[in-house]
Amino acid sequence: MEINLSAQVGGKTLSIRSGKMAKQASGAVQVQYGDTIVLVTAVAAHDERSNDFVPLTVEYQEKIYAAGRIPGNYFRREIGRPSEKETLTARLIDRPMRPLFPKQWRYETQVIATVLSMDQENDPDVLAVVGASAALTISDIHFAGPIACVRVGRVEGQLIANPTLEQIQASDINLIVAGSKTGVVMVEGGSQVVSEADMLEAIFFGHTAMQPLIDIQEKLREALGKPKRAFTPPSKDEALVAQLEGLARDRMRQTLVIPQKVERASAMRALKAEILASLGEGYADRRAEVNEILGDIQKKASRQMILKEGRRIDGRKFDEIRPITCEVALLPRPHGSALFTRGETQVLGVLTLGSGQDEQRVETLSGEEMRPFMLHYNFPPYSVGEVKRLGPSRRDIGHGGLSTRALESVLPDREKFDYTIRIVSEVLESNGSSSMGTVCAGTLAMMDGGVPIKAPVSGIAMGLVKEGDQVVILSDILGDEDHTGDMDFKVTGTRDGVTALQMDIKIHELPKEIMQQALEQARRGRLHILDKMLEALAEPRVDISVYAPKIIIIKIHPDKIRDIIGPGGKVIRAIQSETNTRIEIEDSGLVKIAATNETEGRAAMEQIQAITMEPEEGAIYEGKVVKTTDFGAFVQLAPGTDGLVHISQLANRRVAKVTDVVKEGDIVRVKVLEVSQDGRVRLSLKAALEEEANQGAQENNPPERD
Repeated sequence: MEINLSAQVGGKTLSIRSGKMAKQASGAVQVQYGDTIVLVTAVAAHDERSNDFVPLTVEYQEKIYAAGRIPGNYFRREIGRPSEKETLTARLIDRPMRPLFPKQWRYETQVIATVLSMDQENDPDVLAVVGASAALTISDIHFAGPIACVRVGRVEGQLIANPTLEQIQASDINLIVAGSKTGVVMVEGGSQVVSEADMLEAIFFGHTAMQPLIDIQEKLREALGKPKRAFTPPSKDEALVAQLEGLARDRMRQTLVIPQKVERASAMRALKAEILASLGEGYADRRAEVNEILGDIQKKASRQMILKEGRRIDGRKFDEIRPITCEVALLPRPHGSALFTRGETQVLGVLTLGSGQDEQRVETLSGEEMRPFMLHYNFPPYSVGEVKRLGPSRRDIGHGGLSTRALESVLPDREKFDYTIRIVSEVLESNGSSSMGTVCAGTLAMMDGGVPIKAPVSGIAMGLVKEGDQVVILSDILGDEDHTGDMDFKVTGTRDGVTALQMDIKIHELPKEIMQQALEQARRGRLHILDKMLEALAEPRVDISVYAPKIIIIKIHPDKIRDIIGPGGKVIRAIQSETNTRIEIEDSGLVKIAATNETEGRAAMEQIQAITMEPEEGAIYEGKVVKTTDFGAFVQLAPGTDGLVHISQLANRRVAKVTDVVKEGDIVRVKVLEVSQDGRVRLSLKAALEEEANQGAQENNPPERD
């Protein structure tokens, strides 16, 4: 049976259709908003896997045909690695969904969202999240939904649900909010330095706006929902649990308070191995079960320390920030560098500046985009003492995306600083929130490199432990606190407001009061971090690195562009080769010269100015005689710009023959008598000699003073 249900979001209709496409999937829906359509399917295998985590895979794919275009690559098809947008959207779908599966769910589950149509007005990412929830809700897969998702923008102080792409460009808030009927489960987005109160208002505006989408999913489940498959979570061996608690609880409590991460992890591994060995050979084939129970005991002990003893693993207060050290100018050749260390998390930020030709070109459903700011986050395995293959993971791309949003709003205007900016974050050590360390290191690296940012940005990761009515919010969480806690809430901002937010929770929802408290505690924490950063470098350096390219900008008449380029690009290639520069020309006549040093940049500029020179009447120029005739001499003032000196203008006497005064190749000084409307230039050697002679006489005989 086919069914189509709709609801109003942001003054427009969002519809969910099911029963027409992909009917062999466990659940399949089409979500449409405007002319943007996303097909989302959910399928779960029928055989269990022996995982110790929920085996959920989420894929999001943008088909270029959805925008009515053919892919621009050599093969003319969608191939290779997912784009950054596809990776970030897949994570966006995964994060609110994963906590809603049963903890013991061991059936391989795959959600695939495919963009079928894109109207260049409505972004498909939030539709994919709604579709994933709807597909899982009507399937036979156990899922504690439905949830919904909307984007929130704010234009001229007015909050908007699911703004258009054009409205997003004008918004000072761009948030994606996912939630259930009773609370928020995920937040992702950025803002143009907005207060915590305004961000909170935007989040819960989004929560209200999404409620009709939850309602139609419940109606869809009533109409098409399949019975959930038989699934009984495996019961624990209570006798074994009790035995392990007796063996491990007290000793695990002692191990947890070891302050250093590596030593604590080593001691915990040794303790678990010792306990397993003490059980005897009869438990050798139950190793996974024993480790799972010991993991639960460790998590419970860590939470009890916080809730009942009022202390953290490393002995800090709940709102206390770990020790911070900041250094700048560590690397001599990159254009800016900074080392940010907070506790056992350490990030090296490296800045490189480039010209417009270094901008990243990205093919999207909305067309080709040029990105003058890039931030690349690297998380090498040695940062956590592991051995793994190198290469950016989905997590790395996600952390880079968050850090990019955190810093974009404080970048200088292109009119003031016309450089392509690339920041690379090298995580050297990690024990909690390397993404926030990336924001801090990236800020300092830009300041060290002389990038005139509007304001410095710092970031902090917040945690939560909640049981019943007891709630504890933790500032600057450790990796273990993230693992055993109920929330990971990252906040970045300047002294005046927030630039980016990211929140994931492991419980089903988070009420407004707790989020408000977390935002205020985060504000105090990030201001403390910002003060520590500014002790290392209070403001951006006045000058950029001597090794950074020098950008020179000049304006020419658009009609002269063809003269600079020359036939087949011959002229511009010659200038770039001779001066070791890169030259970009815009249709408006704006010319940008990127050079490795000032001398080479000036040389290229002088050549361009000579080619595009427009003679001014009354001005004197030095030129070369390129041709003589019976009636006068042609003088080249600049490449492509010649003028005629009539025979009568060669000297203060009658000239019988032009070559009696000048010959081809002579360098002469001439005065411009006239520039006609058709561009012809009339010159005078005689007038130039007279004017310069008069100036010399005045200098030798200055007027007498009274």
